[in-house]
This record gives sequence, structure tokens and C-alpha cells, in this order.
Amino acid sequence: MRASIGVIWTVSVLMLAAVSEAFFPFPFIPFLPGFNNGIRDNGAVKAAAQQQPAAAAGRGGGRRRGGGVEAQTNWPGKWEIFLQNSGVSAMHAILMPVINQVQFYDATIWRISKIKLPPGIPCHVVDPKTNRIDCWAHSVLVDVNTGALKPLSLSTDTWCSSGGLTINGTLVSTGGYGGGANTARYLAACKNCGWVEYPQALAAKRWYSTQATLPDGNFIVVGGRDALNYEYIPREGQNNKKLYDSMLLKQTDDPEENNLYPFVWLNTDGNLFVFANNRSILLSPKTNKVVKEFPALAGGARNYPGSGSSALLPIQLYVQNPKVIPAEVLVCGGAKHDAYARAGKKIFEPALQDCARLRLNSAKPRWKSEMMPTPRIMSDTVLLPNGDVLLVNGAKRGCSGWGYAKDPAFAPILYKPRARQGKRFKELATSNIPRMYHSTAIALPDGKVLVGGSNTNDGYRYNVEFPTELRVEKFSPPYLDPALAKMRPKIINTATPKQIRFGQKFNVRVDLQQKDVTKENLKVTMLAPAFTTHSISMNMRLLMLGVADVKPAGGSFEIQTVAPPNGNIAPPGYYLIFAVYKGVPSNGEWIQIV
Repeated sequence: MRASIGVIWTVSVLMLAAVSEAFFPFPFIPFLPGFNNGIRDNGAVKAAAQQQPAAAAGRGGGRRRGGGVEAQTNWPGKWEIFLQNSGVSAMHAILMPVINQVQFYDATIWRISKIKLPPGIPCHVVDPKTNRIDCWAHSVLVDVNTGALKPLSLSTDTWCSSGGLTINGTLVSTGGYGGGANTARYLAACKNCGWVEYPQALAAKRWYSTQATLPDGNFIVVGGRDALNYEYIPREGQNNKKLYDSMLLKQTDDPEENNLYPFVWLNTDGNLFVFANNRSILLSPKTNKVVKEFPALAGGARNYPGSGSSALLPIQLYVQNPKVIPAEVLVCGGAKHDAYARAGKKIFEPALQDCARLRLNSAKPRWKSEMMPTPRIMSDTVLLPNGDVLLVNGAKRGCSGWGYAKDPAFAPILYKPRARQGKRFKELATSNIPRMYHSTAIALPDGKVLVGGSNTNDGYRYNVEFPTELRVEKFSPPYLDPALAKMRPKIINTATPKQIRFGQKFNVRVDLQQKDVTKENLKVTMLAPAFTTHSISMNMRLLMLGVADVKPAGGSFEIQTVAPPNGNIAPPGYYLIFAVYKGVPSNGEWIQIV
């Protein structure tokens, strides 16, 4: 009798879904009787599904899970050369708030670049005994609109370092090579600011380490070569002396390392997801205790030199949020555990081809994998303002290292995390510039992606298989299809706040020449700028804000939305805020959570 009732109930639900065309944030099948894939016992997912409004599909739009419709296009995107010479090879990159300039820097060890320090800026004294000096710039600010370059002076070596933004938008760069390994550097977001360096700020040498922002806006720095521990970055001008050992890093340090530049994401409960090699934990920054261990991710190594890439998938918020807000991590590509040793013998194994997802707050978390169109190593993962994910750069064989990879991955991949499995990947227009080891990619306010770097050489070399790359490109994702131009909202910045507080209700006003404008198809997102290097995008975060209503407002529309509830969800600081209509984003405007 119970089984019969279950069948009748199941058929009823299927018929109702077919008639109403209602879609939930996750497939409704896991909630049917007798179905258990680890979702139904996740209270956070259930609460979110109950609060998400259903949406009907409109003309010219495709439905995506989570409500609303998405404009359809087969446009594969477009590449354009933005700069012929970036001055320095873009090994590290971050978008500086408000001033809309990208900071590129590489390493000082080579004492060479393609741009000199300007007059009035003293050369760096490399060796006082021999009076050897370095007059080349190793850091530049690039205007994202005009391409104008401003060279900056660096004294300590930033090679393979890490970084993040403070609440007021100052870049804090940590670690590096040699004398730069214990350094904390500060670069304020202003047009006339320069680097301030503190060479003894860190307790351990941090080379190939990861920096993550905490709920209060402070930082933790994790791992690095011969640093199987972590520490908290002190206030500017102070030196830290306290280290915390990491069993995860010790246990994942295999003969090829494969646990450098670990993936570190702030979970929505305030704990830190830390992934190294093929294992991961949830670490409390309050108690420094491991609060959860996750299943291992099979297949190979995911961290440097087996460099896969990762993202914390967009966080869906609501006007009234559930007690536990779902969070999901994506890990794509990587290499076999012995790829580095084999590449050293000129044997370049195929990279891993899978992408795996893990729900961090599930009662029974497990990895769910699917295959990309091609294998990938050293790719950069970029969260786009409409919630899609772009995988760009890298190679198809080998691993990270000087000359340790072959077969450039010229075609970026668009990944739609809210589409049904089997429909998530799409290869896009190809570039003709190899972007191998030491490449970078970051999202820009206009919705394009800035792509630079690639230097698989010990120094600046040009007559080799993969030359040191100084050209910088911009890639326009499919939502910038010219045929969709009239669907693109424009935020009226004079009618949108510049600062908000946690939980604050506020309005975003947009110009949009469309008739079908509702809270189901007009969204608000907030994107935290990523510090990107070595296929890792530190602190990258996209928030899908809850929308209470959308109302006409004198020829425009006013979106009534709500700020993130706390620093666990969104650490204080600067974000780019976007209005997104049917998957087509506006230009981003800077907004600060204070």
C-alpha cells in the first residue's frame, strides 16, 4: 500500500511539473520517495528550494534551474588584442577597486622586463657591495579602458606570491621568493600610490601559498613550499610569529608536492574549505580545528604542479535566507600524480578531463563528476557576472613548470552550473595565443575577461617554443553578443548606493528598454575581485542577491534587493554590482560592504 501511494505521489509531481513548468534550484527528482543521492538530507538545500519562486519561460529565452529565463545565443564570443606590450609578463593579476586599473606583476629575480622605471623613481639596489642596480619595473598598473601603463617599483621578490584586498581596497601581497618569501606588501587603490613592503611580516617563508579573506576582512595564508602550516597576516607594519601546523598539508605532500597553491574558499558558515592534492577539509579559523573531512577526489592531483583550477560556485541568496546557506565547490582538470616527474623526462601525459562538484554543507557530501570537452591543466577559472563560469588558458598535456606542458588549450569553455548535467559545457571561440604556465584571467567591469601572461621560461625569452608573452587580450563572453545589446541593463549609479551594510535593504535603479521586466528575470549580483596566479583565483566570489520586487520608476526600473546577511557570506570590502536581465549583465559599478 505504501509503495502504491509513493508511485501515485511521484506521478502526480511529474505531471504538475510538466504542466506548470516550475523549476527549482536543484532537480526535483532527488526529492521523490525512495531517491537518495545525498541531497534530500541536506536541510540547507531543502530550505532554499522552498523559498525560490518558480518562473515561466518567455519568448526567445531558455529556462535555467533557479528561476527566470535566459536569452539564447549561439555566438561563441570574441577575442581582441588589448595591449601589444604589458611591460611585465602578467604572472599575477588583480582588478583594483574604484580606479579600474589592473595590477600586473611578475618576479624581480630576472632583473628584466619590457618597461623601465620612470624618471624620478630610484633604481633598486640589488647588491650594495658591487653597486649592482635594477632599473626595470616588475609591477605595472594598467587602465582597463585605455590600456595606459604605470610602472611601479618593487624591492622584494614577488615570484609565485599570493594576494587579496582589504576592506578599503588596498592590495595585500604576501610571500614570494628568496628575500621576498616572508614579506607583506601593500598597494593602496589610488592613482599616485606605490608599494610599501615589510620583509619580515610573516613567520614562515611563503612561496606558492594561498591567501584567503576571513569573515572580518582579515587574511589567512596557507601552505607554500616547505611550509606545511598556515598563519594569520598581522596588521600593517607588524610581524607575525605564530604558526599553525596543518596535518592536511603534511599528509598530501607527495614526491611531486602536488599540494602547493591549495584551494581555499570561505564557506557560508564562516569555516574555510581547504583542498590540497586530492583531499579537503573544513577548518575553523576561530578554533583552528578541523570540523569536517571530505571524501578524497579520485583521478589525480589538482594542485601545483598538477594544477587544476577551482571556484566557489555562485551563492544564491534570498530576501529571507535559510539558516544554512548552500555552498558548492567546483574543481576542474589537473594531472596524474607523477606528471611532474614524467614531464621532466619529456613525457607529457594527458591532463585530467573531469570537473567535480561538492556541496560543502550537505550532511553526506560527495563529489559528483562530469567530463569537460577536452583535458585541461593550468586553466584559469573565472566567475562571470551572470553566474556562468569560464575556463580559459592552459594546456592539454603535462603539468605546471618551465617547459613542462604541451598542446595549448586555445578554446575557452563556458560552464553553466545551473544547467542540467550533460548540458553544462560549451566550447567557445579560440584565441591564437598560447596561454601556458604563468597565465592569468580576470573579470572586468564591462563583462569582458582580461587575459594575459604566459611565461614558461626561466626569464624573458622569445626565440623558444612558447615565448614570454606580453600581449594582453580581452574576451567577450556569449552574453555580449551584439544581437543581445538591447537586453543589456544600465545601472544608474547616481540612484544606486556606494556603500551598504549587512542585511540592508537597498535599491538598484536601471535603464532597460524591455517590456517583460520582472523579479524573475532581472537579478542583482555582486562579484568580489579575484587575485589570480598559477591557475588559482584567490577570494573570487559571486553573490546572487535576493530580489523583493522590481518596479517601474519614471522610465527606468527599480530593483528592491537585500545585502548579504553577514561576513561569512560576503566579507566586508569592495564588490562589483551588476544587474542581469535574462542572463545579460550590465556594466558593473563599485559598491562597498562596510
